[in-house]
Amino acid sequence: MADTQPPSATELNAPHKERPSRHALRHKDRIHYLRRSARRTTNQWRRSITYWIGAILIGVIAVLFAQMGDKAADLRTEIINWHPWAMLFVAPLGMAFITWMTRSVFKGSQGSGIPQTIATLHISNYTLVDRILSLKISVGKILLTCLGLICGASIGREGPSVQVGASIMHAFSRLLGQSNVAAKRSMILAGGAAGMAAAFNTPLAGIVFAIEELSHSFEQRTSGSTLTIVVVSGVTAIALVGNYTYFGRADVDIPVGTAWIAVLTCGILGGLAGGSFAALVIRISKGLPGFLGRFSKNKPVLFSAACGLLIAIFGLISHGTTYGTGYQQARGIFSGHDHYPFSFFALKYITMLITYCSGIPGGMFAPSLSIGAGIGGWVEQFLPHTTPGAVVLLGTVAYFCGVAQAPLTATIIVMEISDNQQVTLALLATSFLAFGVSKMICPRPLYGALADRFMENLDRTPPAEPQEKAPEQKSAHH
Repeated sequence: MADTQPPSATELNAPHKERPSRHALRHKDRIHYLRRSARRTTNQWRRSITYWIGAILIGVIAVLFAQMGDKAADLRTEIINWHPWAMLFVAPLGMAFITWMTRSVFKGSQGSGIPQTIATLHISNYTLVDRILSLKISVGKILLTCLGLICGASIGREGPSVQVGASIMHAFSRLLGQSNVAAKRSMILAGGAAGMAAAFNTPLAGIVFAIEELSHSFEQRTSGSTLTIVVVSGVTAIALVGNYTYFGRADVDIPVGTAWIAVLTCGILGGLAGGSFAALVIRISKGLPGFLGRFSKNKPVLFSAACGLLIAIFGLISHGTTYGTGYQQARGIFSGHDHYPFSFFALKYITMLITYCSGIPGGMFAPSLSIGAGIGGWVEQFLPHTTPGAVVLLGTVAYFCGVAQAPLTATIIVMEISDNQQVTLALLATSFLAFGVSKMICPRPLYGALADRFMENLDRTPPAEPQEKAPEQKSAHH
């Protein structure tokens, strides 16, 4: 009987043993879930902190780039004050040296930087993307753009800042070992927008620029990271240099009525001038015709020197106003301290085209703003019933939008660089009118067309592919 008792007790207790085992399993699952959740949260925080560091770095580099650009402009001014004719030697020699550097030391650093960034958002071969957004090219872009400003080239630092920002965030994305294509592109997009925002101190414009110009789509997945990175980068720039505005603060208004004649005038003129400039640049990107095309292709360094000589000649004719970004001239026109004739923006327009033909690194944003300000400053004398400073803003937004064909970006940039929300409606109306006029002259957006051209040129260089195989294998091995 003693032998039979334990089995019956086991049978009686069997259901009670099953229940604790289920509880134990549930408890184990809960622990595993909490561990996984904690690991996931830790990874997300690590990723976010890494991206914030990248955003801070973009802000710091954008500020350093701006200071280097200012020093370069000051050095050019000292050369001109010493002897204006010295630029006839400085510009050709400097431009030739820059072109040689882009073809030897910093290969691939030519151009604005915005088309290259747009292209990387559509290239599926990430070996190419790594090469386009390499940190070496970013360093070259900064150094050679500053050298171009010393030479008097009509360029800005905003376009290169976009590529530099994209390169930094791409480097951090690689550091984290991201393999998701959408996530990689999201970081490139955010970095480019942050670079532009930090360069102009315009965070809102950076976000709109990312949506309207870089991505051409409202992607919910990228908006959160883009917003965070742009804001962190912008705050860093403000912390370093203060909450400055590019044009200074403007307390001007354009009431609805006869003053809106300025909207029609600037919108049409800016659209015509900006659209024709964009159409010419797209045509030049396919190659110059005849002798000039052969000369630029066979003797690029000598051709760049010839472009530098022309830039110096136009600089002498304009008494130095066509050199560089045109920032000082634009600010002077806007404040009402300086008044320039029609020849200022006409010569600046030609100088920009010559600079683009040379192929040196540098952006088009700042020179475009100065040309637009020149148009507004010239038009204001014929529109006595509109505040002069307001007409300058309308001319600026019209020409800028005519070139870039990005009306929202143009409106918000001009609104933020002048710290004025009172003219927002007039800026929007002028910008969209200029956009419509520009589209009639140049159906394709400038930066999109240049990005397509850039990708076509990449497809036409298969000989470089075998040389890239060894590094690819090496990186794959590592």
